[in-house]
Amino acid sequence: MGDDRDLVTALRAGDQQAFAAMIDGWSGSMLRMARLHVPTDSVAEEVVQETWLAVLTGLDRFRAESSLRTWVYRILLNQAKTRGARERRTVPFASLAGDGYGYGDGDRPTVDPERFQGPDEQYPGGWRRFPDEWPEHSTLSRELHDVVRLALDALPPRQRVVVAMRDLDGHTAEEVSELLDISPGNQRVLLHRGRAVVRARLERYYQSALEATR
Repeated sequence: MGDDRDLVTALRAGDQQAFAAMIDGWSGSMLRMARLHVPTDSVAEEVVQETWLAVLTGLDRFRAESSLRTWVYRILLNQAKTRGARERRTVPFASLAGDGYGYGDGDRPTVDPERFQGPDEQYPGGWRRFPDEWPEHSTLSRELHDVVRLALDALPPRQRVVVAMRDLDGHTAEEVSELLDISPGNQRVLLHRGRAVVRARLERYYQSALEATR
């Protein structure tokens, strides 16, 4: 919290350099999170801009009951959900039915659990067997990005948010649980099931790429 106090003091004093550094460091992650709730990139950008404006005008209300980043991201989520509901008919993040774990059709697992290592193995949740070869062409990187994006788009909203925050933006499990107001166990289940879908898409992509080069 010491760093937060210094940063908040600087922001309240009108330190433009401190504010610019915060925008540069956090906006990419915020944009990805906002995009999960709104229909277009341009709307997500507007949500991020509105969030920063709300942060500036609301700094005097920050009481350090959570980290500054948690406070900012909660503002972002509220802005994104409100804007998303206006832009299209959506199911709100907190009201998704069922247990919220998004298994897919009914109660069937999205991917056979036997394909991944168990909790007592060396790499829990990791593939038991990787492809024999991996594509070596750097030109595939853009395609790979698209594969991941399509896989994320196919996930239920809560899985999508958790996977994006953990694997794209580098948030810790504790941060994700706090920011989204979910239990650690819920966070782990959402992450595991979302990653399983992304891994399956990547595995099919790599297999197709390898077959094309033979």
